[in-house]
Amino acid sequence: MIIASNLKTNLTREKTISYIMDVEKFLDDTNCEQEVFVFPAMSSLNLHFGKTIQGAQNAYATKNGAFTGEIGTEQLEEFKIKTILIGHSERRHILGETQKSIIKKFNFYKNLGFKIIYCVGEPLEVREEGIDVMMKYLELQYDGIDVNYKNLIIAYEPVWAIGTGLTPTLKDISNIHLKLKEKSSAPLLYGGSVKVDTAKDILESDGVDGVLVGSGALDVENFCIMIQTAQNIETA
Repeated sequence: MIIASNLKTNLTREKTISYIMDVEKFLDDTNCEQEVFVFPAMSSLNLHFGKTIQGAQNAYATKNGAFTGEIGTEQLEEFKIKTILIGHSERRHILGETQKSIIKKFNFYKNLGFKIIYCVGEPLEVREEGIDVMMKYLELQYDGIDVNYKNLIIAYEPVWAIGTGLTPTLKDISNIHLKLKEKSSAPLLYGGSVKVDTAKDILESDGVDGVLVGSGALDVENFCIMIQTAQNIETA
């Protein structure tokens, strides 16, 4: 399974290094075979070699240039980063990224061979319109995206569940994941208020290949428990 931690705008570089080293020690001590990602805040990126894959939460579709406030591949190369989150709902809905700009970014990093975790999800008002409307909304987020890209991972994150403590029912999670799997054979993660006490049921749901965790993973012990939970499920 794939267990990913999105630290968002949290933790200093010092705390992030400690976080990743704690995860690394856990993986070594337990011999867990799960695929583990950590996405630090931009200023907390650091060179790391080990089982834990460090990724970028965002980057501009450029090597370098006059793009104030952005980072490009020149900065990512310094930290040997070849993994990126693209299309996260907070970038779509808070920071105003359009599908057009997301497609440009996706294609740029695809052409560089990056592993891409591509996020899709719906706001509450769309969900309340019913499953057909919701699926059409989600399908628009697949427009222009190479769903057969070999280094693609997709994360389904209901926008209304992120950071709220609310989650869809397990039945809903399975139903949506199974429908989305018809669009791509890429691994499909669930994200949206995943907590240490809900991770097991979510990971056992049909169509779920892992989780992308935000605030629920800020405590490194909880994140490690989720990794162990995935290991237990796979070895049961």
